[in-house]
Amino acid sequence: MSVCNVKKAIILLYLGKAELIESYDGKKVRAVSMSMPFPSIVRLGVYIHVPYKKIILSRKNILRRDGHRCQYCGRSDISLTVDHIIPRAKSGEETWENLVTACVKCNNHKSNRTPEEAHMKLLRRPIKPNHVTFIRHFVGNIDERWKPYLFMN
Repeated sequence: MSVCNVKKAIILLYLGKAELIESYDGKKVRAVSMSMPFPSIVRLGVYIHVPYKKIILSRKNILRRDGHRCQYCGRSDISLTVDHIIPRAKSGEETWENLVTACVKCNNHKSNRTPEEAHMKLLRRPIKPNHVTFIRHFVGNIDERWKPYLFMN
C-alpha cells in the first residue's frame, strides 16, 4: 500500500498497469484524443514487492507519532522535548517504546527518574508506528474514500 501523486496514477492507468477503483466525481483529465476520470484510488494489476518501509527513529517522527502533545500533561501549545521514559542513566535505550514527547516543565519535573518515581502518568503507552499510520501525516487531508483502504474506519 502506498500513496502516489495523480500524475503517476494517470500514467499507470494509461499504460494499463493499474485499474481505477475510485475517482473524483465530475473531474476528468482531458487530452486531445481522450479523457479519463481523475483518479483517487488505483490498484496495480500485478503485485510488485516493495521492501518493508522502516520509519526512522528521529525527533520529528516522535513528535508526529505523539501528535505534538506532551505525553504527561497533554499540552501542545508550548515547546516540546523528547523524554526517555527509563532514563539513559538507568540503562534506558533509544527506542520507540522508550521515547515520548514532553514539555520542558514536565521533562524537568521528571528529571532523571522513571514516571513512577516522579509520580507522573503517561497519557498513552508509546509504540513503534507502522508506515500506514504515517501516511496520514505525509498526505495531509485524507479523502473520505481512502479510509476503508487505510484501515481508518
